[in-house]
Amino acid sequence: MRFDLVDLQLFVAVVEARSITGGAARAHLALASASARIRGLEQALGVTLLRRGRRGVTPTAAGESLFGHARVVLQDVEVMRGDLAAHARGLKASVHLLANTASLSEHLPKTLAEFLAAHPDFNVEVEERESAEIAEAIAAGAAEVGIAVDTAVPDTLERFAFCDDRLVLLLPPGDSLAQRRGIRLAEVLQRDFVGLAGPNALHAHVAAQAARLGARLRFRARLRDFAGLCQLVEAGVGVAVMPETAVRANARTMRIRAVRLLDEWASRKLVICARSLKALPRPAQQLVAHLRRSAPP
Repeated sequence: MRFDLVDLQLFVAVVEARSITGGAARAHLALASASARIRGLEQALGVTLLRRGRRGVTPTAAGESLFGHARVVLQDVEVMRGDLAAHARGLKASVHLLANTASLSEHLPKTLAEFLAAHPDFNVEVEERESAEIAEAIAAGAAEVGIAVDTAVPDTLERFAFCDDRLVLLLPPGDSLAQRRGIRLAEVLQRDFVGLAGPNALHAHVAAQAARLGARLRFRARLRDFAGLCQLVEAGVGVAVMPETAVRANARTMRIRAVRLLDEWASRKLVICARSLKALPRPAQQLVAHLRRSAPP
């Protein structure tokens, strides 16, 4: 079975426009030609792809399936064209990597520095997202490689262990809760918090857990890095939810106390994920191999 890229582009345009006429216009085809191509596609596949009605067309179950696959194929073709055009202009190969807050702030900088130093012809475009968004983007072909929480990655994606990522509650040493061995978020919902500034995956994750408990966290201050948050906690401004690794890096020089969060969502495993390792461009494959070799023990 062979597929024509023009047919796939047309079909995606028709489904998005909910109209063969509108899809034909988007694909820059005459209506008669577009209609003939859609009929030919249905005949070749042996299934009905569109339901025709007075108000336009809607995809059948088979049509929805083709629509999803066609978008991925067309995205891959665009990535391929972009990569080849970049090579033609003498530019470096680029890998699009999505990462959650914990991996981006604590685990990736040193690893990426080593990779880029060893591969001067590669660029890595890193974007911070929540784990669920990372999984969706990888599945849709919008990025090549992701680092996300294991539970957010569907079985349809390939995954490789990267590191553990436990979240803790950070307190000043004189706090009444500082000597506890463990605590749940529900016990501190009325406290003042400090957190990371701007849109970031960790803030969204913790805020979502508070919302499930029927609460909204009160933030007295938001800073751009974990070191700054530790200083605020040390000064008694508020408490913070942070990755345990970030606390360790700052606890040597500050008077702060980390208490383990007992909630299930606070104990996480980070994984490297991709749609298919074998199908990745060579630079992306090499990045995944490097991330796996440099993963914390």
